Amino acid sequence: MSEWLIKGFYALVSVTVAAVYGLLLSGIIARTLARSQGRIGVPVWQGFLDVFKYAAKRTAISHGVMFYLGPVFRITGGIGTLLFIPMLYGSNVFGNFHFAGDIILIIYFILFGALGMALGASEGGHPYSAIGVGRGLAQFTAFEVPFALAVISLAIQYNTLSVYEIVAAQQGGVASWTLVTNPLATIAAMLSLLGSTGYSPFDVVGSPQEIPVGPRTEFQSDFISLMQLNRAIFAAAKLVLYMDLFFGGATNLLELMVKTWAIYMVPIAVAAAFPRYRIDQSIRFFLRVPTLIGIAAVILADFLFNAS
Repeated sequence: MSEWLIKGFYALVSVTVAAVYGLLLSGIIARTLARSQGRIGVPVWQGFLDVFKYAAKRTAISHGVMFYLGPVFRITGGIGTLLFIPMLYGSNVFGNFHFAGDIILIIYFILFGALGMALGASEGGHPYSAIGVGRGLAQFTAFEVPFALAVISLAIQYNTLSVYEIVAAQQGGVASWTLVTNPLATIAAMLSLLGSTGYSPFDVVGSPQEIPVGPRTEFQSDFISLMQLNRAIFAAAKLVLYMDLFFGGATNLLELMVKTWAIYMVPIAVAAAFPRYRIDQSIRFFLRVPTLIGIAAVILADFLFNAS
């Protein structure tokens, strides 16, 4: 019992650190994008203010139980994703939970949040919610294809589906990183990351110039707070996952921040340079070049690593 209590405390620490880091990143990125567009932008601590402000509000509107479970499922998916990703390799506090094949569970947790949000928003009955949900699930399916192919390539290369073991296999230095040993899988996954972060040109769900806030149109008060908090946690979880799978993981918090920041700058640089796609353009993009690169990564990994 005491061991599980300690594990639970460590998990709480990991979630707290990820939430704080994600909220701070959101403020810095918002200000960075604003400056690239010639604006001043919001304060870097705006995310913290929004979470507390919305959490203090209440609403008398009711749309049914499922409507309110949407944000709950969403944050459950974000926290579940984070808890099965080792934030720091070899750390007792930030090692989180891991077992053989845990990357399959992580992918399911990522999908769990998206489906929960779709079910919740669809019960609101607002047409913008339906539009946002339809776009979100269509784009989600498209950008998950190259990521899944990259994961299959890594499974062939490292002969495991454990994130912890994949990180362990990359501890020989930069030359051991997946970035070097399997660049095609890394490229396919990084192109998938452009869609999963939700920045331009792939911000088709919220579509700020077209529909106000997509599936979040009717959510308000503390439900918005949950969604803001999940956005921070989920962003941190995805960055740590990419760092673990393709960039050697991290053994201390400074290394984690430097690597995840560098990874995050890729979609941010693209967002600053390109306008938003239509949903059909976005889906075609992910099912063409990134998917072909992912297929090539699987074939090459099978040839190189199974042949030996």
